[in-house]
Amino acid sequence: MVIVFDLDDTLYEELTYVKSGFKQVSFFISNKFGINQELFYKTLLDELKKGRGKIFDNALASFSIYSKANVKNCLQVYRQHFPDISLDKDADDCLNRFKNYPLYIVTDGNKLVQNKKIEALGLKDRVKQVFITHRYGIKNAKPSPFCFNKICVLEQTSPNNVLYVGDNVSKDFIGIKPLGYRTVRVLKGNYKELIKPNEFEATFKIESLNELNEKILLKIFKY
Repeated sequence: MVIVFDLDDTLYEELTYVKSGFKQVSFFISNKFGINQELFYKTLLDELKKGRGKIFDNALASFSIYSKANVKNCLQVYRQHFPDISLDKDADDCLNRFKNYPLYIVTDGNKLVQNKKIEALGLKDRVKQVFITHRYGIKNAKPSPFCFNKICVLEQTSPNNVLYVGDNVSKDFIGIKPLGYRTVRVLKGNYKELIKPNEFEATFKIESLNELNEKILLKIFKY
C-alpha cells in the first residue's frame, strides 16, 4: 500500500502561508515607501476577504503607489520568501503513524513556492518523493493522473494499491478515481463546504487526518 498526500490545506493550513507572505510584502513596502507596515498588512487581509483577485494591485492603489513594477516586486517578495508555517497536528501525527509506508506528496502550484513550503515544513525527510506537478507542465497538473502514474512506476504497483488523500474536490479525485486509485477527502480548508457531483467526490470522507488509521486503511483497500 502506498499513501500519497496533497499539500495545501491537507497537511497544513494554506492561509498561514498567505499571511506569512503578506507580512514579508508589508515589510518590503514599509521599507521602500515609509508606509505603516501593520496598516498595509491589514489592507492586504481586507483585500483577501474580497477574493483572490488583484490583491497587491488594489492594496498598492489604496496607498497611491500602484505600478506594474511595484506589483511585480510584491509578487517576487511573496513567492521568494521563506514561509513561517507548520504542519497541522493531525498531519504530523498521521505522517508518524504511517512512517513505515511508502509516502509521497503530489501538489500543484508554482515550483519555487511549493519547494519553499516543503522545506519549511520539513517534509523532504518524511516522504520518499515530492511531485510538484507544474515541473512537468501545466497539462500534467491535477486532475491529470500523470504524477500518480509515475508513483505507480516507481513503486512497481497498480493504482488500486495507491491511496490519495486530498481536500480539493474540484480536482483532486476526478482524474484518478476512474483509474482505480483509492481516494480520501479530508474536510479541511477552503473547500470543506464545497459540494460537487459524485464523479468529483472521493470514495471516503474524513473530518481530520486523525481518522486515518490502520483499521480505516484496511476498509479503504478492501472497498
